[in-house]
This record gives sequence, structure tokens and C-alpha cells, in this order.
Amino acid sequence: MSGHSINHFLTRRGVLLASGAALAAEAAALAGRAQAAVPGAAAVAMPAGTARAVPALQQVAGFDGQVTGVAVSRDGRIFVNFPRWEKDVPISVAEVMRDGRLRPYPGAGWNAWSNLKPLSTQDHFVCVQSVTVDPQGFLWVVDPAAPGNEFTKPGGPKLVKIDLSADKVVQVILFDETVAPQGSYMNDVRVSPDGKYAYLTDSGQKGALIVVDVAAGTARRVLDGDPRTQPEPGVVPMADGHELRRPDHRIPAFAADGIALDAAGEWLYWQALVGRTLYRVRTSALRDAGAGGGADAGAGVERVATTHVADGLWMDGRGYLFLTDPAANAVRMRAPDGTTRIVAQDARLRWPDSLAEGADGSIYVTASHIQDMAQFHEKGSTQRGKWGLFRIAAPHGR
Repeated sequence: MSGHSINHFLTRRGVLLASGAALAAEAAALAGRAQAAVPGAAAVAMPAGTARAVPALQQVAGFDGQVTGVAVSRDGRIFVNFPRWEKDVPISVAEVMRDGRLRPYPGAGWNAWSNLKPLSTQDHFVCVQSVTVDPQGFLWVVDPAAPGNEFTKPGGPKLVKIDLSADKVVQVILFDETVAPQGSYMNDVRVSPDGKYAYLTDSGQKGALIVVDVAAGTARRVLDGDPRTQPEPGVVPMADGHELRRPDHRIPAFAADGIALDAAGEWLYWQALVGRTLYRVRTSALRDAGAGGGADAGAGVERVATTHVADGLWMDGRGYLFLTDPAANAVRMRAPDGTTRIVAQDARLRWPDSLAEGADGSIYVTASHIQDMAQFHEKGSTQRGKWGLFRIAAPHGR
């Protein structure tokens, strides 16, 4: 989900560590003891005329807190994050352990910030939106630092790199107001195969792409305010068969959100959540674009396809693009030839949000239940049950 302030979207878009026992109790409550995988759950029939069956959707975990991002390492470790949107979460980033526990990651210290006890923003997670594992095996955490879906905390927006072999933060790239101005919301990230560059979407009030030089620790905005990174006029997200609107009838204005990078790191794909157009641009154009706003990058943008309202994107090593479809409780797969089919559709995929890929080619997807949030209902949240993490085994078919 484009986790920026829902209020902003709709108008246009620590040092005290919890004790081990208390933290474990909070983690258990948040995870709901993160349910064990359920093989064979809810395979869904394809539309008439489709030859292949939809792969089985397996539940990996259930959570008592709203989950957005997911990342999977090559050795099968699973990481998730919980944004500080409508509740003050006890854990921002967690590893889902094999026994179902949530382990604060990379440790309790980074997860110690809270609304009740705000700590330094540069070295604590404030409001984490997404996580991903790069081709070199590092975990990256995007923290737009906007708790309560309101304003960014000064000094808080950042990109954090974690060495999974040591479970240790090895780099923090802070975004100043030239990169993350008030009203921005750093959303999702992909990292080049050589680890030298990271690319993010800003889904906030003025959409943009962010280009990060990892070695230099610097970042800049490109396509800042460009129509192709903004919500598309006339597009209204749908959920549960009706338009997603606030009680006062305003519609969301989510800007550039889902992002994907091809295996060679040559093409970056993105789409505004409130939009039906998939774009791409050569990463060389993004890297070479001047600091004055990225006009050169804009000239190189290509329109790929008309799609649907999508939140998360992921491209696998074979060049297949996966797109979540919140209106249909589904995940779709777009082949290199442009054909698209559903690979998972299930009522449990209530606002399928972020995507990740396992070493075996399985696709992982979170369900963040955005349509149940209090901001969209006069009488408050309609959330029932748990938020979930699911796995689509063999999405290409067996």
C-alpha cells in the first residue's frame, strides 16, 4: 500500500529498550502466533477459456497488526513490516521464525521507537513502509517516518541496509527535505544487481522516483511531479465491489507506488496506485539525469501497457511481471509478450499489497486490508480477523 498519510492522499494526494519478556509478549500479540503454513489452501478456478489452473494459495502467517511489506532471502528467511498507521505498533520490522514467532529485526533497539516514547529518528524505525532483499542478499528497509499517516518526522526518512549474515545494520541513508519533503511518502524500493543503486517510489502528495547512489549515500528526486508519477485523473480504486471513498466521498490520490526492476537491472517499472498505466525507463537514464529534476529521464519514459489499479509489483528472473489487484482480491502475472493471467485469487487476499520472490520461484504476498481502515468508514475500522502473508507456489504452473 502506498502508506502515506491517508488524509494527505485523499486531499491530493529507541533509547529505552523493551524488556525481553515484554517484547516477546508484544510480538506474540502482533503475530497472533503467526500461523503455520497451510498447504493446499483455496485454489481458485480460472475464468472460462483459460487453460491453466490457478496455483494453490498457501497461508504462511497471520498477524494481529496491519502488515504491508515482505521480503524473502535466498535461504528462505522471511521478513515483514508493520507501519505505524492507525496503531502504535510494538514491532516495525520482524523476521517470521519457523515456529511462528516474530523476532524484532535486526533487534529490539531499532524497533524501540513509539509514539509514547519517541526516540532519535535517525537510528530507530519510525513508520516502516516496505522491505526487500537485494540480489546480493542484503535486506533494505524503507522508513518514510510518517507515523499516524500524518507528517514526516524531521530527520526520520531513510533507507536502511542490513547484513543478513550478521543481523546488523551496515548503512543508513538519510533523506533530507530536498529528497523527502513534507507530504512525501517513500513507498517501495528495488536495488540494482551490483548493489550500487537503489530506486524508490514516492507515493505522497507529489509523486516522484528517488535515485540513490549507495556508495555515496546520496539521493535525489527524478520525475518529480511528472504526470507519469502522479495519480491518473478519473481513476477510482475499487474494493469489495464498490468505489473506495472516504465518508465525505473524496477518493484517494495515491501516486507512484509499485516498483519493479528487471533481472539485469536495466529497466525500472512503476505505476501510480490510482492509475491504470504501467511505465518503464532505463535505469541508465535515471542515473544520468541531472539534479535539476530529471528531464533526461522523462524523455526516456516508455508507456508499457494499460493495466488495472495495482499496489505491489515484482519482476522475476524470467521477465514475468506480477501485479497485485486489490479490486479482485488477486495477483496477476504479465508475460513478456504482454499476456496477463490470474495466478491467485482468494477472499483472504484482502487488498493484496507487497510482493517478494522465494529462491524456488514462489511468490509471497501480504494482505493489508486497506479498505477496512477507519479513514474509509463513518463508524471506524471494519477490520475483522487477522492480516495475512501468503505464498503462491509455482506461479508459472507445474
